Amino acid sequence: MDTATLESLRSALRGPVIGPEQPGYDEARKIYNAMIDKRPAAIVPCADAADVIAAVNFGRDNGLEVAVRGGGHSGPGLCLVDDGMTIDLSRMRGVRVDPEARTAQVAGGSLLGDVDHATHAFGLAAPAGIVSTTGVGGLTLGGGHGHLTRKYGLTVDNLLSADVVLADGSFVTTDENRHPDLFWALRGGGGNFGVVTSFTYRLHPVDTVGLGLTVWPAERTPEVLRWYREFLPQAPEDLNGFFAVLVIPPGPPFPEELHHRKMCGVVWCHTGDPDRTGEVLAPVNDPGPPAFHFTTPMPYPAVQSMFDELIPPGLQWYWRGDFFDRITDDAIDVHAKYAANIPTELSTMHLYPVDGAAHRVGPDDTAWGFRDAVWSGVYGGIDPDPGNAGVIRDWCVGYWEELHPHSMGGAYVNFMMEEGQDRVHATYRNHYDRLSQIKRTYDPDNLFHANQNIKPAP
Repeated sequence: MDTATLESLRSALRGPVIGPEQPGYDEARKIYNAMIDKRPAAIVPCADAADVIAAVNFGRDNGLEVAVRGGGHSGPGLCLVDDGMTIDLSRMRGVRVDPEARTAQVAGGSLLGDVDHATHAFGLAAPAGIVSTTGVGGLTLGGGHGHLTRKYGLTVDNLLSADVVLADGSFVTTDENRHPDLFWALRGGGGNFGVVTSFTYRLHPVDTVGLGLTVWPAERTPEVLRWYREFLPQAPEDLNGFFAVLVIPPGPPFPEELHHRKMCGVVWCHTGDPDRTGEVLAPVNDPGPPAFHFTTPMPYPAVQSMFDELIPPGLQWYWRGDFFDRITDDAIDVHAKYAANIPTELSTMHLYPVDGAAHRVGPDDTAWGFRDAVWSGVYGGIDPDPGNAGVIRDWCVGYWEELHPHSMGGAYVNFMMEEGQDRVHATYRNHYDRLSQIKRTYDPDNLFHANQNIKPAP
């Protein structure tokens, strides 16, 4: 992009335009995953929806490759594009809570921590992820699961409306009654249909919750998983718990003798009476006494941010995912194998429950294609050292390849790298054709293709 083109873009915006020769360019192109090293020709940190409209029009009219960045947590770095333009929403942060209506209007560049902070003051929360630095945009558009899924459903199940800049530069508000096909597609269809500048969410009464951490030695993975697969789906929906294989980080609340040891365990979040969390979790002794079991009342935003320091921006990441409707004995053997061979101290595997309230939404009510899934799995190779990038990738891919035959065939769209069009089809299942038709209506030339792309129908 030559100097004159950059200057033409700058003149249309309130926010800046950052090119490769400008101070701050390298900082502006950093994202959460340091394994990604892309060099856009221009990064456009938008100040408001008008800037987004101007940027979309400029990119389309000049034939530029266009990517959209919210929180920058895209594993494969699809929020950046080499030699094109990244529309950066990170300056568009803000949350307005209506405590009487129990809703929150959230600017498109906001992070989960922004939402948790604003809503907690009113004893409310929106169901979302588990890391507070995650952007609301990518998480929501992909579906959104986390600590509140079993009790209150997916993030998209609590989306009431969205403001969207479309590929032709027009601005629409969409909900169940206005552009209902677009609203359906946004609830799980990723960033394929436009740039969302504002989300409005339904909120729920969540204040202090019961946090639980239970771990066993990695060699106990088989018996713990056999217990977990039976226990959690039958547990009250007030209780959420994701299973993990991990290396215990040094520091509280874990005792020193467990630091740096390979373990399996469950991170619990209990939205019932926090004083009853210990009683609700008494069955953790059923697969055999854990090496460590800890419960405490904790404000919900603190639970949401408890992993932030452990996995800050700037680490090397490689991840894969799949949905599961059961945890088979053969799958348990795979988990045990890879739990014993975790390659680095931050590498991990999580199985997130996606049952309970998420199962009470009809299979065709949103674009999310796996209402019959019970768990969403992710295998994450993580390390600060670029020299270990191959090691963590190999562990992740091997784990995925051995578990994939025991899966439902598709993945949570936010847990995918660039894995090809067949994987995108498998993720959307029988919704893909409908999504493709909607894509043709709202983005017929596929301007928004820097994503897990749904191609416009011919």
